[in-house]
Amino acid sequence: MSAPGFDRLLFVGTGAASAAFLPFWLNWLQLTHPALDTRVVLTRTAQRFVTREALAGFSARPVLTDGWPDEPSRSALHVELAEWAEAIVVYPATLHFTARLALGLADSPALLAAQCATAPIAVAPSLPPGGADSAAYRGHQEALRQRDNVVVVPPQPGLSRTTGRQDAWVCADLPVVLTELSALHAGAAR
Repeated sequence: MSAPGFDRLLFVGTGAASAAFLPFWLNWLQLTHPALDTRVVLTRTAQRFVTREALAGFSARPVLTDGWPDEPSRSALHVELAEWAEAIVVYPATLHFTARLALGLADSPALLAAQCATAPIAVAPSLPPGGADSAAYRGHQEALRQRDNVVVVPPQPGLSRTTGRQDAWVCADLPVVLTELSALHAGAAR
């Protein structure tokens, strides 16, 4: 696979069941793009499916939890992340995270960084049965498409861990998402 066109990637994992596959995808990312500097942030709900420790070996940096520190601090993680990132990927993106991003909410460091960043952002939704056809998702998807620096990579039909049927929507494979992100980055660089 060719180089993505950026050197620093902020990788945000949210609480969809497909977060369990993040060790595979981050390993793939490291093997195919060894020079890519990747910072990983997991939402608290993502940590129901994968641990920070499981991902620690796939990034030269500590894996962060997407939460405000308990103790007062002069550092501003959201500013650091927004300024550092040359590209951002939300993989997988739950309906909840997608909605919060589309609505302009900024109640966590990763969301605030994404709201303030000028870097291109790829959102790869992973949705429950009925999620892709819901009015809420369609509205949020359209709102995100109106942003110059955001691409929503359509989810693919997949197996629901709840129903056992092929009625869920899983995030596209990471190579597909990176291709979309690279194209958005290349367009922004012009």
